[in-house]
Amino acid sequence: MNRFMTILENTIMPVAGKLAAQRHLQALRDGIILAMPMIIIGSIFLILGYLPIPGYADFMAKTFGDQWLTKLSYPTDATFNMMGLIASFGIAYRLAEKYGLDGITSGVISLCAFLLATPFNVPFTPEGAKTAVEVGGAIPVAYMGSKGLFVAILIGLFSTEVYRFIVKKNIVIKMPDGVPPAVSKSFVALIPGLAVILIIWVIRLIVEHFGISSIHDIVGLVLGKPLGLLGGSLWGMVIAVFLIQLLWSAGLHGNNIVGGVMSPIWLAATGDNMEAYKAGHPLPHIITQQFLDVFVNIGGSGATFGLVIIMVMWSKSLQMKQLGRLAMPPGVFMINEPIIFGMPVVMNALMIIPFFLAPIANVILTYVGMDLGLVVKPAGIAIPWTTPPLIGGYLATGGHISGSIMQLINIVVDFLIYLPFYKMWDKGLYNQEKGFETTKKAS
Repeated sequence: MNRFMTILENTIMPVAGKLAAQRHLQALRDGIILAMPMIIIGSIFLILGYLPIPGYADFMAKTFGDQWLTKLSYPTDATFNMMGLIASFGIAYRLAEKYGLDGITSGVISLCAFLLATPFNVPFTPEGAKTAVEVGGAIPVAYMGSKGLFVAILIGLFSTEVYRFIVKKNIVIKMPDGVPPAVSKSFVALIPGLAVILIIWVIRLIVEHFGISSIHDIVGLVLGKPLGLLGGSLWGMVIAVFLIQLLWSAGLHGNNIVGGVMSPIWLAATGDNMEAYKAGHPLPHIITQQFLDVFVNIGGSGATFGLVIIMVMWSKSLQMKQLGRLAMPPGVFMINEPIIFGMPVVMNALMIIPFFLAPIANVILTYVGMDLGLVVKPAGIAIPWTTPPLIGGYLATGGHISGSIMQLINIVVDFLIYLPFYKMWDKGLYNQEKGFETTKKAS
């Protein structure tokens, strides 16, 4: 174990530290986070539309009319289903900030390029017709949401790099000193913006020339499907969680680093499940962002809620008793930095073992439960990651008690995994405290 800690400290930490500081991954993470409040707001309206209460739909129809569900979905379409559009702006904005460029200008260029890459037509079936026709001049909501997320990411990064290159080469229109800053910035963006638009336009023309409907289809085929298969599989999630715990063990924020790469995959799956849930179709994905946030990281990374319960109820050492009382309130809301850095778990050869085992056990148990149909899959409802246990499982599955039961089972398993390791840790601290008291009295 000491050898492992040495390797962790000397080999993995430097590499992980550089990865955490990589500006493109930071921009990817922070840009997508920009969409999270809107995704959660949209999910609130989704919950209100599908409350699992007998007679609820009939009551709403009698009170607000037959179109009540359609009207209640308006905010969801304008928030949750805009995650790709928001991400295209947010990623470019954050990356430009890293370069010291004007973030708003970069975000606007990326936003326009993303819309240019998207065909403005939607299928529409007229009343009485058997086949759908394409209606032009309409922005398809599907591509603005999770379906267009990978294109939004690529364009956000690419357009900002083009913008940076042209500005760095000083190929810009400069206005006299007396011109207001806002006007001057707009002219600086003229040439970079034109370059980005021309490049995306040419790519779209080439794609359409070969009979492919849009850039989205190519990106989905080349990038989206392979990454989706990897990120959406049981072993893909096990590997992701292992890496998250490995980084946390070295004192680095594993969720932010690994999530910067995997969150687009998991959020895209969340969007697919949301669309299926609204349509009443079977949910296509088990692995989504809520799978990790709600069913794996119960109490925070490392599934430490079971550990907090042990600390509060069975600690012998005074310092662990006090830490457990302090850690319980934030632990209920999935915040466990007091445990990770206060116990500490970081660089702790004993507690690192259950810190790995507990969340991986949660991944396997929850996946098997959902795969067998014993637990309802995440319904595409993006509840806040701070939602307390049992409540989170109920809401994430669209109001099914099986979600709460799954969380409860995971907490019990986590409790049992942590218990023997914690007892050894607590016993050592207790003996230290007794030895200190004995020495203090003797002196």
